[in-house]
Amino acid sequence: MDDHAAAPTTPTTPALASAVEVPSRRRLRAEVLIVLGLSLGYYAITAALRLVERYLAEPSIGQQTSQLNPSRSQIDYIDLILQVVRQFYLLVPVALVLFLLSAGGKSALRRLGITGHEHSAWRDLGMGLVLAAAIGLPGLVLYAVGRAIGQTVRIDTSGLPDAWWTATILLFSAAVAGVLEETIAVGYLVTRLQDMRWSATGAIVASALLRGAYHLYQGWPMALGNVVMGLVFAWYFHRTGRLGPLIIAHWTLDAVSFIGPELVPEEWLVELGVA
Repeated sequence: MDDHAAAPTTPTTPALASAVEVPSRRRLRAEVLIVLGLSLGYYAITAALRLVERYLAEPSIGQQTSQLNPSRSQIDYIDLILQVVRQFYLLVPVALVLFLLSAGGKSALRRLGITGHEHSAWRDLGMGLVLAAAIGLPGLVLYAVGRAIGQTVRIDTSGLPDAWWTATILLFSAAVAGVLEETIAVGYLVTRLQDMRWSATGAIVASALLRGAYHLYQGWPMALGNVVMGLVFAWYFHRTGRLGPLIIAHWTLDAVSFIGPELVPEEWLVELGVA
């Protein structure tokens, strides 16, 4: 008897391989809910509740303050360690998303347009700065208008102590926010919704609404402004397949807002309602 003929075989049909690589719509739906529940979806729910609380509380919402980078300890070096640990913790959902999108041997970074030879790093940097300017300047006007009508909270971008590491942590925090929000709210969500056969328009709108929702704690004008930003960013990703410029743009916007108050004259901040 031929030993080779008796050896068991494992079916490796293309259909089976495809079924392993492409999850069902039901599984994708569950995956999206889990990812959002661990990250921006949770922030969206708590931001909506915070907005309700702001309208019910005293003083009025226009007299309230939201601190984006609070101190986490009165002991300097413990505060530094806690700040670093928190930023790496915020990147865990990003690692999960990259793991999920790399199923089947695909490159998640290439799929999201973060790496690849299609565009150079310099081109991504240039486009990111253009997007930051296009979003940032109207954003300042919207913030000033929201403050003027008493519907936007005063945003305190840093509650950190005046320590040697403060600027570095603020820039790191800006980078993490850019990576977290753009990877999940745009790259991952738009990609997965289209995998679930959503239309491009539906995926773009869903991404934008999510972005607006987790900014509700700042007041409805800023949430609305973030919806507009979300529409622009999601549309750009759909058209180009490149997430890199969006991360750069977001980091630039947050870096300026976190560090800017330390550099801008006090009277300017008073006029904008920031000081």
